[in-house]
Amino acid sequence: MDKDPRTGPETSVELVRRARDGDRHALEILFRRYVPVLHRWASGRLPRWARGVVDTEDLIQETLVKTLANIDAFEPRHDGALQAYLRQALRNRIVDEVRRADRRPPTGTISDRHPDAGASPLEETIGLEAAERYERALARLGERDREAIVARIELGRGYDEIARALDRASPDAARMAVSRALVRLAQEMGDD
Repeated sequence: MDKDPRTGPETSVELVRRARDGDRHALEILFRRYVPVLHRWASGRLPRWARGVVDTEDLIQETLVKTLANIDAFEPRHDGALQAYLRQALRNRIVDEVRRADRRPPTGTISDRHPDAGASPLEETIGLEAAERYERALARLGERDREAIVARIELGRGYDEIARALDRASPDAARMAVSRALVRLAQEMGDD
């Protein structure tokens, strides 16, 4: 029985090292592993008015292709390092796209006969503000807490995998580490 490549036992650090040694399969696994993670992170971050001919999926694909094509320049230090690097690259790409959209002339008016079923500008702003508070609070946490939260919440890893990655004695110990890290994150977000 083959394992799902997105949840395989190999850490990102191991996969990056294999990819740097020319293993194309490791690159494919990294790509499949990070597409859904980046999609969840980027969802709603590219304003509708800035989308033009590209959408969030396009930006994620572009970012992954460009970043993984230059994997030799990346030095993995821990399992969450690649995800942080990819998030920053995607954040930069979104900012570039918003700037580009600001330079485009308006394409026309929106008819009142076709109301948008998506989030309102207020709802999008609240979502962006909450995401930014999360990012700031996460950055203020210690490295071990950040790794626990990223592994569980953003990568969707199971507690057995987290226990191995964080060198915990058992999945229950990993569950406790994640719980404590989430409490500290909530406190940091409350202080923000």
